[in-house]
Amino acid sequence: MTRALPRAHFNSSRLTRFLTENALLDAAPAREEVGQSLGDWLNFRQAIALHAVLNPEQPSTTAASPQRHSKRISFGALTQHVNQVRSQLEQSIVQGAPPGSGLTRMDMPAPTLDEPIEPKTAFEPYRRFYAAHQRQMETVLRTLRSQVRAQLAQSSPELQQLATLDAAFEGILVEREALLLAKVVKLYEKRFAQALKQHIQSKSKGEYPSAPPSPTATADHPGCWLAPLQEAMRNALLAELDTRLQPTLGLLEALQQEHITSP
Repeated sequence: MTRALPRAHFNSSRLTRFLTENALLDAAPAREEVGQSLGDWLNFRQAIALHAVLNPEQPSTTAASPQRHSKRISFGALTQHVNQVRSQLEQSIVQGAPPGSGLTRMDMPAPTLDEPIEPKTAFEPYRRFYAAHQRQMETVLRTLRSQVRAQLAQSSPELQQLATLDAAFEGILVEREALLLAKVVKLYEKRFAQALKQHIQSKSKGEYPSAPPSPTATADHPGCWLAPLQEAMRNALLAELDTRLQPTLGLLEALQQEHITSP
């Protein structure tokens, strides 16, 4: 059996909630209208391209057009494919890429640091781990979104327009999305620096790290102080995966509605 299609939620992303709950972001204030916020993000060229998509009677060569010649597949098969891709990316983050998935295996760095610890470079393996998963998610989910969009482009005129609009929004917002998501690992770098400072101070006093030691932790193996950070980074990546999937799930939900209402 395939996993039920999750409903897309656009009002508050899982990533934003996760970062707020873990005190990495301040609680978001009441926001202005979405249209106003979007207008503030667009430059003049992007606004013209979006206007052309929203007013199809005015042809434009700048608006991105979805694929229209992909093989038509059933809604059930498409849903199964989306769920499979999601599951594989989740597994890749938690325990490594599953065999046969085509994903690159990227393991969390070992929960120990070489002595003496160099604070300026100690976080670098974690930065590479996080950034590599972000790049893989971006590549895989961009392809997945395009595949779902291609199915909409072979459906009703309304879904064809939605596919065209989605392609335009993807092109317009991709740079802003990358800039915002790149800030997450910087937040964890600060958290790492704080934990490392506390660890060094505790070690100099002959104390255990403040975090509860694991069953195998000893004074000679104090790497347990890194375990909470590692778990938090995995959870942040899972939340980011959920956020990145929202546009694709929205398209799939629109296709589902047509699938339900079609005779």
